[in-house]
Amino acid sequence: MASNARAAYRPVRGSLGPRREFKITLGLRAGYGPKGRIYDLEEAVRAAHDWMIRRARRGATFLTGMFTRGEVLYARSRLHSDREPVAIFSGEALPLASRRLGDATIEALLDELAADMARILEQQEVHIAYRDRTWTLRRNAKP
Repeated sequence: MASNARAAYRPVRGSLGPRREFKITLGLRAGYGPKGRIYDLEEAVRAAHDWMIRRARRGATFLTGMFTRGEVLYARSRLHSDREPVAIFSGEALPLASRRLGDATIEALLDELAADMARILEQQEVHIAYRDRTWTLRRNAKP
């Protein structure tokens, strides 16, 4: 059976390259504290998809990925409830699709997408990971 699989599939030329994983994690509860509106994961999906579509219509580069729902647990925090639902957008900048994109471009795209989703979901902070680095974007106190 394994030899049949090898005969049916072959490596794609140009698909081998460094792993460039990314992840954006943002809360689904608006603001801080237990009383904020809780957004549905679908609203995060829609926000990211709308961002992709706007960029695609302009002929601009965009990142694709997948969403999962998670929960962040806090230990008796005074600012947060003990649990908070989060949306996690993750993916990879694959060599075939992103070979011409440098790390600085991918980081800028992640920042733009994360900020857009955070604004729509009323978040004060959003967390980003790319390759072996992480950073946090925080909403400015004054626009």
